[in-house]
Amino acid sequence: MLTGKSAVITGGAQGIGKAIGLEFCKNGADVLLCDRCDEAQGLQAAEELSQYGTKAEFLQGDVTDPETAERAVAKAKEAFGKIDILVNNAGITRDKLVMRMADKDFTDVININLNGAFYFLSAAAKVMIKQKSGAVISLASIAGVKGNPGQVNYSASKAGIIGMTLSAAKELGRRGIRVNAIAPGMIDTDMTAVLTDDQKAKAAENISLGRIGKPEDVAKTALFLASEDSAYITGQVIGVDGGLIL
Repeated sequence: MLTGKSAVITGGAQGIGKAIGLEFCKNGADVLLCDRCDEAQGLQAAEELSQYGTKAEFLQGDVTDPETAERAVAKAKEAFGKIDILVNNAGITRDKLVMRMADKDFTDVININLNGAFYFLSAAAKVMIKQKSGAVISLASIAGVKGNPGQVNYSASKAGIIGMTLSAAKELGRRGIRVNAIAPGMIDTDMTAVLTDDQKAKAAENISLGRIGKPEDVAKTALFLASEDSAYITGQVIGVDGGLIL
């Protein structure tokens, strides 16, 4: 589905980002992972991706620094010759009730989840506009659609992702660039690892499909949005939540 394509994935050395990278490489894409994790972890993730016979690169960097986006785009373009796909996946949580949320709890989440996505969108768009083609996929959340107690910062950042996606889709569509977002529900990642088995079981009771999602559930949706199977889809926010939002 992605043979001959290349992608940049932020937060790509772990969790959902790594699952997306694996899915892309399985389907023929070259991938650059950008993550602030330690170099050994990033290189190990890239090595795992490369087992499918495509190129996999790693760049250590913090998405809150605009220079990281510029370096990632430059490295991907040098390694692969072009950038067909950008996945804005990097994100954090700092959950607290609003009355107890420090200013830094709010700004840290906005800086990584939203500002970082903007920096990478801006840097990649410059390349994609010249190519007259590209696909941008940003990870939003159902928290950005309906809100969530204790997540004023996270919900605001993900609602911002949705607004950015809709505006960018209108702006870039005539340049051959599709811009979409995925809004996951509860997914089994490091973010949910703090929950006990009982808490996870309780949460699953509120999900129509009766289970917590897997990173692969999100990855397969990203694959669809990155491929030509979605060639006439842009400006959409696709929920991958098992029916939690219903």
